[in-house]
Amino acid sequence: MNLIRVQYDFFKTFFSSRRFYQIFIALIFLCNIHSYAQNPQVDSLNRLIAKATTDTAKINLANKKITILSRVNIDTAINAAQQTIEEAKKINYKKGEAEALLQLATSYCNKGKFEEAHAALETSQGIFKQLKDSAGFGKMYSGYGMMYGMQSKYDSAIFYFQKVIDVAQRANDKSLLSTAYHNISISYYMQSNYSQALMYQQKALQFAEELHDEPLQAKVIMNMGLAYSSLNDTKRAEQSYLKAITLAKKRGLKNVELYTYSNLSSLYDVQKKFESSYDYAMKAATLAEQMGDQGMQATGLSNAARSLAAQKKFQPAEELCRRSMSIADSSGQPLNIYQTYSTMGHILKLEEKYGEAISFLEKSFHALTDADIYDEQIRDSYSDLSECYEKTGNYSKALSAYKMSSKITDSIRSKDNIRKSTELTLNYEFEKKRQAAKAEQEKKDAVASAKQIALLGGLVLTLILAIVALNAYRHKQKANALLQEQKEEIQTTLTELKTTQAQLIQAEKMASLGELTAGIAHEIQNPLNFVNNFSEVSDELVDEMKDELANDNRQQALAIAEDVKQNLQKIVHHGKRADAIVKSMLLHSRSSSAQKEATDINALADEYLRLSYHGLRAKDKTFNATVRTEFDPSVKEISIIPQDIGRVLLNLFNNAFYSVTQKKQSIENYEAVVSVCTKKIKDKVEIRVKDNGTGIPKKVLDKVFHPFFTTKPTGQGTGLGLSLSYDIIKAHRGEIRVETKEGEGAEFTIHLPAK
Repeated sequence: MNLIRVQYDFFKTFFSSRRFYQIFIALIFLCNIHSYAQNPQVDSLNRLIAKATTDTAKINLANKKITILSRVNIDTAINAAQQTIEEAKKINYKKGEAEALLQLATSYCNKGKFEEAHAALETSQGIFKQLKDSAGFGKMYSGYGMMYGMQSKYDSAIFYFQKVIDVAQRANDKSLLSTAYHNISISYYMQSNYSQALMYQQKALQFAEELHDEPLQAKVIMNMGLAYSSLNDTKRAEQSYLKAITLAKKRGLKNVELYTYSNLSSLYDVQKKFESSYDYAMKAATLAEQMGDQGMQATGLSNAARSLAAQKKFQPAEELCRRSMSIADSSGQPLNIYQTYSTMGHILKLEEKYGEAISFLEKSFHALTDADIYDEQIRDSYSDLSECYEKTGNYSKALSAYKMSSKITDSIRSKDNIRKSTELTLNYEFEKKRQAAKAEQEKKDAVASAKQIALLGGLVLTLILAIVALNAYRHKQKANALLQEQKEEIQTTLTELKTTQAQLIQAEKMASLGELTAGIAHEIQNPLNFVNNFSEVSDELVDEMKDELANDNRQQALAIAEDVKQNLQKIVHHGKRADAIVKSMLLHSRSSSAQKEATDINALADEYLRLSYHGLRAKDKTFNATVRTEFDPSVKEISIIPQDIGRVLLNLFNNAFYSVTQKKQSIENYEAVVSVCTKKIKDKVEIRVKDNGTGIPKKVLDKVFHPFFTTKPTGQGTGLGLSLSYDIIKAHRGEIRVETKEGEGAEFTIHLPAK
């Protein structure tokens, strides 16, 4: 049963309109069409319910039916869930009752009735606890995550979805795990953490494809479209939306179809394609009213009003917005209410009706009292409010609103930095290949030019010699001048070639620094997630402790206090982890001083191994490899230039992971293994990097340390990594060698002086 788990996907699509909110929609009157009567899945389940031989089987089938109804009409789903709960109580079927309660909580959330949803979840929690049903707890945690997410409390949502992931992993429930991955990606997206969002979305899509779960595939692809939109990749965003619509229509997923229409309308609006935006917004509004989804209906109408106002069609814009405000008030969803009222304020401001606009803008902010959203739309609303106050002579309030707008602008810049960092990480490999290919072509062009000049020089020289033979004295000076000119041209060409080579070497050094970026981002995100999660849990524990103290239950309060203490210790621990990672990042960002210093080689190798692995994982979410380490504790600190040796290690680790990745693409059931070990041998320290990848062909083994030589395909490597590594090791009075067997792997060995 995945009914409660999948519903959380929808609130995310709904909230996504907060960024792209201008949708061109004409004002029309819609009728409520209960299309579920013709739904073939509902008809099939009705027949099965009629034929069921046991009461428990009927309840189970009824819960499946509610899942289908929730995609078509929310009010009908609520009625069906309430009826199923009563029928389950009559036969004392606790599990069926709890499942129906989860269905009811989902539908209440979609209607904006969060208190009723919370009550239903608490009741189901008690039943699952009584039944000791771990799978039921996973679904219940999903319900809490959805409820908090729809209230814009994303840290709490992430906390509960992480609990779902833990339950699913212990039970090896791929269906639950894929949905949990998708749901947690939504909260990360809403926090502008696009790298985490895309990582979990790709995991979810992989499981959904393995399970042939087309409904979940449609939702994941739709939300990946949102991530691409946030990264300004409009082409891939559009492709994702259109694919999601196709899957939704195929499987009758009207809710997915609805939200994808809304997102596609927003995408076209940003591109100022107002006619296309209008068409898809109208489709979204029509479906929203059919399904009884007041939140989406209000959002669509509000966005349409903004679009009309942008075209200076103020009268129809006001009429449309007033209708959206009425519907939003009924939905009870804070962001809907905020959006509709702020839209009316924006329209009135454009009409220079500043006094009227202030009233609506102030009401819009009141709706967001308990939300934690501060984005572009809210910033613009404060800017509108500041201008209206100024125009009406209330300069004190105008300044206050302006300051709030500026603060949100600073927050948005921080989020933009996250987005840009994510975008750079995603596009880094492409840019690296492009630059390498360009440099390689320039090198070839320079060599070809030198050959042509040399050939031309030879022909001219032959001609000059013939002329000299006929009249040596008369043309001797001309011949010498021509020879000197040719020499200068060849010398110039060779100088340009050396310059190109130097630029390639510098590019490779910069690339090695870039390889660290994704790994560092992953490393620092992990402890920060722990800090957030344990802080959230501690807050809830303190509330529980207050309740116990109020009930004079001192023993239970002390137990809770001990849990809070442990959580605080974990927060301190992970805070120090983040601090250490930042200090390490600052160290690596320094230019090499060429000064040797005492360095723990074991720690250095371990650090760069993790950064290399996580860097590749950030670029390719499907990449996995077993990493084994064996560090000799007797290896003390040695005198090296840590930035240079780190660059050598990073290059060897990247090559090893590349090798096993290539082999994994051609061999099924292959376990990729990369191992690193250190050892003290007399007055030397030995470092070994071994993989079981493709190995190096014997015929090219002698060339691996030559500049510009690479075994990678054209455009995927400069051929300078091992050459630079060789030079660095030699500069440290050490040596580097390689042992390999084609098709079985390679092992690089480094020896450095121990003192």
